[in-house]
Amino acid sequence: MLAKLARKLPPGEDEWLFEPKWDGFRCIVFRDGDRIELYSRNRKPLGRYFPELSTPLQRALPERCIVDGEIVVPDLGDRGLDFDALLQRIHPAESRINRLAAETPAEFVAFDLLAKGDRELVDQAMLTRRALLVDSIEQNERVRLTPSSTDRMQAEEWFDAFEGAGLDGVIAKPVAGTYEQGKRALIKVKHVRTADCAVPGYRIHKDGNGVGSLLLGLCTTEGEMRSVGVAASFSVKRRAELLAKLSPHTGEDALIDHPWADWAKLQAERDGNEAAGKLTASLAGSRWSASKNLSFVPIRMGLVAEVTFGQLEGGRFRHGVGFVRWRPDRSPESCRFDQLDVAVPVRFSTLF
Repeated sequence: MLAKLARKLPPGEDEWLFEPKWDGFRCIVFRDGDRIELYSRNRKPLGRYFPELSTPLQRALPERCIVDGEIVVPDLGDRGLDFDALLQRIHPAESRINRLAAETPAEFVAFDLLAKGDRELVDQAMLTRRALLVDSIEQNERVRLTPSSTDRMQAEEWFDAFEGAGLDGVIAKPVAGTYEQGKRALIKVKHVRTADCAVPGYRIHKDGNGVGSLLLGLCTTEGEMRSVGVAASFSVKRRAELLAKLSPHTGEDALIDHPWADWAKLQAERDGNEAAGKLTASLAGSRWSASKNLSFVPIRMGLVAEVTFGQLEGGRFRHGVGFVRWRPDRSPESCRFDQLDVAVPVRFSTLF
């Protein structure tokens, strides 16, 4: 089951079952005796990446069952969830996986029961499945049962309080709803904030036509501009419009007083490209893929964009960042981290 995005809790008393929206890897667990299989919602196997979950899942789950849930990694500093540590687990080297499994062990949070024994439960109402799940799970140090409530006030409290633990928001599930695989039958209510960010450059769309993403920067109190992510997901028409707007800001002088000029020059030397007008730069440390091409087209400093974002984690925006409008009244130097409204860290253990 998938969820549609909303900005507030859906109306209707006693019609919804509310749960915190976990920010991890969606995972379906299949157990048949000693055999445990973990799959993503796209049916990609996950078990090899999280070997530390096999034994706890055997202790926690019924002998034969299918359970829907989320794999998360708690932050070692007791600051909620660590999504970066979770991403690092998807790696081809078994030795690396085993090391990280010991250093930053994952946990499984169960939130739905799809089958138990010979009984399929997908046609049962949500409240029925929830009751069966509660009766079927033996929680331990690696397997948890997600909090759940039909109380709207409780849901609103979770929405505000749990954000500091790295949770996305709240999921609303119709209490009488069955399990509709692949359909957006749920509602997810997420936090949305805005920020004014400097735009030091852009990337061309992967099809080679127009702007694929705008690079975003914020200044520290010391005046250093750091990369905080990108704004992307533009329509074909919008990509062409952005290219028309940004192209006049490129050229041989684009790197004069540019905060990321050193990166641009380093990448130019690496590529054997000395034409200043064709310089590209590489931002170090992609949070998503070490092999991802991070080159960008630098532009003359001066442009500022207002964007929407959900969370700031590790000094970067998480999830989809949306472009709102240009801010000609702002200067890049005025775009600082201290403008951001961020959540107070919450311990992972308090979520249960």
